[in-house]
Amino acid sequence: MNQLNQKEAPPQKLINTKSQFRPEIEGLRVVAALLVAVYHIWFNRVSGGVDVFFVISGFLITTSIISTINRTGEFRFLPYVTKLIKRLLPSVLFILAVVLVLSSFLLPQSILEKTIREVVASMFFYQNWQLAISSTDYLDASQMKSPVEHFWALSIQGQFYMIWFVLFSFILWMVKKYTIKNVKPMINTILGVLFVTSLSYSIYLTEVNQPWAYFITMTRVWEFALGSLLCINLSSIHIPKWMATLMGWFGLIGLVLTGILFNVSQMFPGYIALWPMTCALFIVLSGTRETTFGIKRFLGSKPMVKLGGIAFGIYLWHWVLLEFYRYNVQQTPGFLTGTLIILSSILLSYLMTEFIEKPIRSAKVDRSAFKKLGIMMSLNVLLIGSLFGLKYFEEQELKNGVSTNDYPGATAVTNPDKTPERDPFPSYANVFDDLPLVHTDGSNQGLSKSDVKVGEYGETKDYIATIALVGSSHSEQWFGAIHEAAKGEKYRILNITRSGTRFSTGYDDNVLKGIWNKNVLDYLKDADVDLIISHVTAADATKDKIHQQMVDQMQYVKDEYGIDGLALRDNPRYSFNVLESLETTSIEETTKKMNAEVNQRDEAYWKNFEQTNKSLYKLDLTDYFRVDGEFRPVIGNVVIYRDVSHMTNTYAESFGPVFKQKLNEVVTDILKKKQTD
Repeated sequence: MNQLNQKEAPPQKLINTKSQFRPEIEGLRVVAALLVAVYHIWFNRVSGGVDVFFVISGFLITTSIISTINRTGEFRFLPYVTKLIKRLLPSVLFILAVVLVLSSFLLPQSILEKTIREVVASMFFYQNWQLAISSTDYLDASQMKSPVEHFWALSIQGQFYMIWFVLFSFILWMVKKYTIKNVKPMINTILGVLFVTSLSYSIYLTEVNQPWAYFITMTRVWEFALGSLLCINLSSIHIPKWMATLMGWFGLIGLVLTGILFNVSQMFPGYIALWPMTCALFIVLSGTRETTFGIKRFLGSKPMVKLGGIAFGIYLWHWVLLEFYRYNVQQTPGFLTGTLIILSSILLSYLMTEFIEKPIRSAKVDRSAFKKLGIMMSLNVLLIGSLFGLKYFEEQELKNGVSTNDYPGATAVTNPDKTPERDPFPSYANVFDDLPLVHTDGSNQGLSKSDVKVGEYGETKDYIATIALVGSSHSEQWFGAIHEAAKGEKYRILNITRSGTRFSTGYDDNVLKGIWNKNVLDYLKDADVDLIISHVTAADATKDKIHQQMVDQMQYVKDEYGIDGLALRDNPRYSFNVLESLETTSIEETTKKMNAEVNQRDEAYWKNFEQTNKSLYKLDLTDYFRVDGEFRPVIGNVVIYRDVSHMTNTYAESFGPVFKQKLNEVVTDILKKKQTD
């Protein structure tokens, strides 16, 4: 009977931590959000504010997890994930729905598909991986930014929450299985190993492949782990009041200056990211002491705490508003406009928090909350399907109206007045994805490997000659022309290209590009190849030796292996995204910008090359990029450029007749020489 009346023993505390409201952390959240906005809007730079968000998230979620375990003795998945979904998804789904609706009217059509893909990635919290893949794709790196690109940070945060659930579930299992009494050293050891491992990998990968390192989860775990370590050990850290005052203000000033002192977008998340991390730690540590002139009085003030409560929304809204402004008004907002964007972000965040997020987050019955989230998710799916459908039908309608006579492309240069004026093809919505077959079917060797990948096309049996297209994306883009030219001929075509890698003697043999070049030479040494085609100028090169190194490589193949070479002059390149300019200005304005950037160095080098080199065949197609001496973005009703320098496949294919004539001449000459030999 006494046993029945006894109260159930309280669960053993996992670890003693102070689970209390920290007003200065709320203030720090809004400082981080505003820093991100300010640097994005006026400086077009990254501030380091996102890294502070990661540290704070690590601190707060660890505090919450330990508090739950201390209180209940359990750590269950369903309550944990339900709470997260109710906190994160309402704002995410609402903003994504707004973006989808506005994109139909205010977004350049050329990035509509990219935006839809990123919306889906943001909905399911893998946007960081979507951007990592895009940023390491050479042909995708220069594409315009979408209004939801900043959701990458939220995706990492969502992934981190799942990692931390597994981590602390394991810790709790260990504690119960082995009856561990002193848990703190074990947690510190596990978090410390995670911190050191992730930071080391982050430093390494930032040096090797910074675009990939910037977005992937593993290089960011150390930032969350740092916040967690602070949570675990905060009660054991005691600092004098005078030091707390200095640390707090030093931390805030250092944090504000991060984006000025460091090129965050190119140097993070390596060891340089320790700077804003340390600044955030100083601020949190300073908040443990009440001081007269400490930073806590400012960051913990009522206005800052209020703003801190909506900092999540401020971060999400500011980039959406900024990108729509950039695409419809001007690239860099003035002071008043930028301030208005920030104030609008604050207002929208407040309204969204009050009328969208809070009603769902505070719903007493989970079924009601999830019903609302289900409706929001269904609406987003419907909008995505509608936009994809609209894009498809518009493109089909344009395709059905395309004829060779109305869309001659490059061949219109010889008779520009005979081409009737039509809507440009491909449509702007599809220009960016108008890629050569060898890029879409995987024949092109990506940036991460150095082995030789050979794609085989055209006649694979009973061919009279083998033509190998070799080099970078500026060689690869001509595949459509060569493929068209080979139709009806007995030519075998090989594609041996690697993005961002010229066929050149100018690379170190120990780097990936140099290793790839060596591997290509090894392949060609014994290959059944009669002619290689590669570009031997880079229209934006600042030094003649860059051109010469490409010529030298082709000459080496000719001299050592007896394989003839057709040297191509590079197409004109520009410092701005031609496709973006077409959509945001006009064909006329884009034409003016293009002709203001004609590269005379490339012109001079090519003329010298033509005069001095007699052993390589040559092809200069520059005249097919201009009409009446003026470079154009659209010729023969076909859009020429998909970015700053790469041709659309449609325009490349329109060179088919020109290439056919040249290839037939060259192959005939090569076969005659072989018969003579």
